Amino acid sequence: MKKFLWMALATLAGLGVIAFLFFWLVTPNQGDKKEIGAISTNFRLLGPNDKVVVERFDDPKIPNISCYAASAHTGGIAGSAGLATSPSEFSLNCIARGPVVLPADLPHQEQIGSISASLFFKHFILTRIVDNKRDTVIYVLTSTKVLKGSPANAISAVAAQPVPAS
Repeated sequence: MKKFLWMALATLAGLGVIAFLFFWLVTPNQGDKKEIGAISTNFRLLGPNDKVVVERFDDPKIPNISCYAASAHTGGIAGSAGLATSPSEFSLNCIARGPVVLPADLPHQEQIGSISASLFFKHFILTRIVDNKRDTVIYVLTSTKVLKGSPANAISAVAAQPVPAS
């Protein structure tokens, strides 16, 4: 019985490693993702405190657009090991740092980044959507965990310079 238990645990550990590698390898291009800072929100006696983390995502296909996402991260021992699930609490603001011109071959909708909210099961996904009629780029941050019928989400939009007709 002990041998069977050890084999089962080893199999589960192996599956966990495979799942981790799978999610790590399929994570989309993060563009220029950078953690800007963190604010401690809840003291934890053991492990790091809970915090709100601010990250910047520079759009990899549209120069001069940066998105700033603030998200809650669970601390403690489970949080530091990546085993705690952070709450689906986040906000998003995108800005133009200079002239914004939309490339001609830009897809209508594309995932451009993600934030891990637990080791395997929940991420926050940053998606770009282009409104060609209004020359606007919309960024939507959504949770992969559905809460009561719809995922948590945040939205921000940036106006582009219209391309002159030739």
